[in-house]
Amino acid sequence: MDTTAARLAIFARIRKAQNRSAEQTPDEHAAAQHYLRHHPEGPRPAVGADLVAHFEQQALRMSDTVARVAAMAEVPAAVAHYLDGVGVVAGVPRQAIAWNTLAGLNWQQAGLGVEFRPPRNEDMVGITGCFCAVAETGTLLLLSGPDTFASASLLPETHIAIVPASRIVAAMEDAFALARAERGVLPRATNFISGPSRTGDIEQTIVLGAHGPYRVHVIIVADC
Repeated sequence: MDTTAARLAIFARIRKAQNRSAEQTPDEHAAAQHYLRHHPEGPRPAVGADLVAHFEQQALRMSDTVARVAAMAEVPAAVAHYLDGVGVVAGVPRQAIAWNTLAGLNWQQAGLGVEFRPPRNEDMVGITGCFCAVAETGTLLLLSGPDTFASASLLPETHIAIVPASRIVAAMEDAFALARAERGVLPRATNFISGPSRTGDIEQTIVLGAHGPYRVHVIIVADC
């Protein structure tokens, strides 16, 4: 039984115990949506008018590295420049896997070997887009799908994320509201990524790359 089927089975048992119908009724769905729209929000920290600048500041605080480009066409060159820099120190190659949604960019012109498929164990670099990003925390929101496989941001040691400036929202609440408005139902994998993987389990010393990428590089695209 996969995780989706298991989750549905649990919900079905809960509904049966509550003497409800097996499926959610239209009235129940409408009541839930009304609650989400009208429930008062708690206080939020101020992020200022410049969401891009605040996102960049918070992403850097979370140990990301950040670059800005003017248009999507400039992304391959920005990726090549970043990989050349980390390659000197960490031996990261000019090879990567990427989401299918990024196949239209001219990676070859930038001297990069990019394959559009889920990663394998030997792949060191994964390139993704994002659904949106959160200025308050410097967080990326990635939604999985046939062309936006979640493993691209989880398995490779280096994750490069392309973030359109127009998709940076102020807070987590805004990210969820945008997802509900544009997608309705969230996909099987919904990942919030705040910097490289880390743990402090061993002697309270922070270690990067414990359960995922050692490094996260964000490329913010102004005209997208």
